[in-house]
Amino acid sequence: MNKLLQYLSISRDTESFKDIHSAVESDIEFKGARLWILIFAIILASVGLNTNATAVIIGAMLISPLMGPINGIGYSIATYDFVLLRRSVKNLSFAIVASLITSTLYFAVSPVSSAYSELLARTSPTIYDVLIALFGGLAGTMSLTTKLKGNVVPGVAIATALMPPLCTAGYGIGTGQFAFFFGAFYLFTINTVFIGLSTIIVSQFLKFPIRSDIADAQKKRINHWITAVMLVTLIPSIYFGYILVIKERFTDKAGRFVNAVQFFRGDYLLRNDIDADNKRITLIYAGHTLTPESKAELQKRAAAFGLDDVKLSFEQGISFADITGELSEKEMIRSQLRNLSLALDDNHRINDSLQQRAYTGKPLLKELRAVFPSISSCLFAEPYRFSIKDGDEPVKLAYVVISSSGGLAESERQKVKTWLQARLQNDTLRVVFEQGGNLLR
Repeated sequence: MNKLLQYLSISRDTESFKDIHSAVESDIEFKGARLWILIFAIILASVGLNTNATAVIIGAMLISPLMGPINGIGYSIATYDFVLLRRSVKNLSFAIVASLITSTLYFAVSPVSSAYSELLARTSPTIYDVLIALFGGLAGTMSLTTKLKGNVVPGVAIATALMPPLCTAGYGIGTGQFAFFFGAFYLFTINTVFIGLSTIIVSQFLKFPIRSDIADAQKKRINHWITAVMLVTLIPSIYFGYILVIKERFTDKAGRFVNAVQFFRGDYLLRNDIDADNKRITLIYAGHTLTPESKAELQKRAAAFGLDDVKLSFEQGISFADITGELSEKEMIRSQLRNLSLALDDNHRINDSLQQRAYTGKPLLKELRAVFPSISSCLFAEPYRFSIKDGDEPVKLAYVVISSSGGLAESERQKVKTWLQARLQNDTLRVVFEQGGNLLR
């Protein structure tokens, strides 16, 4: 146990308290060269966000000096150095205002106003951003208080990403999109609060000397304020994190549903759009116009994938019945050739899909044998059942025939049926068991 504690101990790497205090004091100032570095970093990050250039944004993170006053706030609270606290807050406020003004001016005059992925990524903070800020801040404070500065600081600057949210907030002001401003500034607030909190934690853990006389009652008030600020910052991020998880689950289920209805009653899915915010899926089919019965069947299939409350929206991409006689003869020929080409492409895709379906028995056999080694073969087929009644359309069924060498008990056969139903997601599935040349249902 003592050996483990020696490995975890950081006392031998810790700088002297005097050197740490001097480093904190020097890093909070924004004058001369540090101010120009801040301005250059702001412009660099704004250009990177404006052009969706990740490498440029990373470069801006590396040269940004914003961590200094934030560490100063945490350090001064932990050591009750109220003079240093006022200076840190003043310098951080100045840096924030300078960053917002510079980025706002840049985006106000930039001819490119599109919100690319790098901008959008800074507008929806969640609990995961809290964890990044907290643990990134812990690493940053560890580097501030020890002799590992050169190895840690660049990684911390990239992980905590203070500069891009501020520039995204400036984009929101410059383009009049205040939802961007509030989302990005909230992300910056998360980073600031939890980096400062990590500095307090490390400073108190290392027992930095108190730099002013303070009563216990005042200490309690300060701790209450820290807790209140932390909770006010944390609670919305938990809610946004929950919403993010819900959207991710919906997107995953919707993706599996869309893949399952690529071909539907002779029609081919041209395009789809999944809107997780409104729980809506738009399906654009080529071929015959979807009937109300077909739409109801698609809604039923969506429910089978756990999408009970999804809103399905249908559009017709190409309908052969919509071709009117108003086209000239040449236009009609061109249209027919285009439709023929599309039909051939669809036919190739259907043939490829059918060929893949024909080999479905092979992966089923491999997966079943992992649980039931006595299963020796598996047949998968999708025949059509025809009726003698006039007007009845053929019904497509699915059959799986399982052969076993040692025989399967009734309970095992039931487990196989249940597994196949879940695996194939097919309401028409029939499972037949073959044993010693006899068929069992």
